Formats: sequence, C-alpha cells, structure tokens
Amino acid sequence: MQINNLKPAEGSKKARRRVGRGIGSGLGKTAGRGHKGQKSRAGGFHKVGFEGGQMPLQRRLPKRGFKSQQLKYNGEITLGELEALGVDEVDLLSLKAAGLVRQIVKHVKVVKSGELTRKVTLKGIGATAGAKAAIEAVGGTFA
Repeated sequence: MQINNLKPAEGSKKARRRVGRGIGSGLGKTAGRGHKGQKSRAGGFHKVGFEGGQMPLQRRLPKRGFKSQQLKYNGEITLGELEALGVDEVDLLSLKAAGLVRQIVKHVKVVKSGELTRKVTLKGIGATAGAKAAIEAVGGTFA
C-alpha cells in the first residue's frame, strides 16, 4: 500500500447537499424552504429562542438554582475507603495515586460511612464531625 492509494472507507464521505439545482435533484424550486414567510427569504431569520415578540420560554420560566464551579475541585472519601486503602499516613497525593479522588481535586473531606478499625494519620484532609470522632476513637490523628 502506498500513500497515493489511500482513500476513505466506502460510504464514510457523503456529498454535501446542493439545493436549488433543478427539479430532478429533489431540492429545486423552493430548495427545501417551503413557501413564503420569514424563513424562506434570504437573510430573513431571527435569534435563537425568539417567538415573534411573545415572551420567550426562557424568560417565562422562573430563575432557579446555582451550581458553583468550585465543586469540581472538592472530593470526598468514606471511612470504609480509608480502611481499604491500607496506608498509615494519608494525604492528597496518596488518595490520587490510589484512584479514590480525581486528579483535579484540591480539597478532600472524610465522611462517616463505613467502619474504620485501624489508626490513620490524615495530612491536609478535612473530616465531618462524625468522621472525626470515629477516626479519633481508633487512635487516628489529624496533621
């Protein structure tokens, strides 16, 4: 095989639609635009969401909610996952290496879910009140 023999797979390339090129093409006369009206004219169109002057749907509905873009930098880990991790000193890098939090995460918090039976030292990781009590109950510390 040479470079001059390469060609795309059969059926992968489709010719673009040529409108207004006669009755035999199936897209002659009105060229798929229908009859009359604003949308049939050259240059006659309106912005997305415009409803002819009627109050558009996106303005009729109430404004609701907000999702912070900072949430993607926060992660959480359970007590059960800490137990399964099997490391005595836990920090952000060890959690990322184990695949328990995403690489983009900057802040991690431990939540009280599951059981923890061995002591661990958490460095630069937060915890909820219940999780903190559970960690300290088995002799764990926060650094």
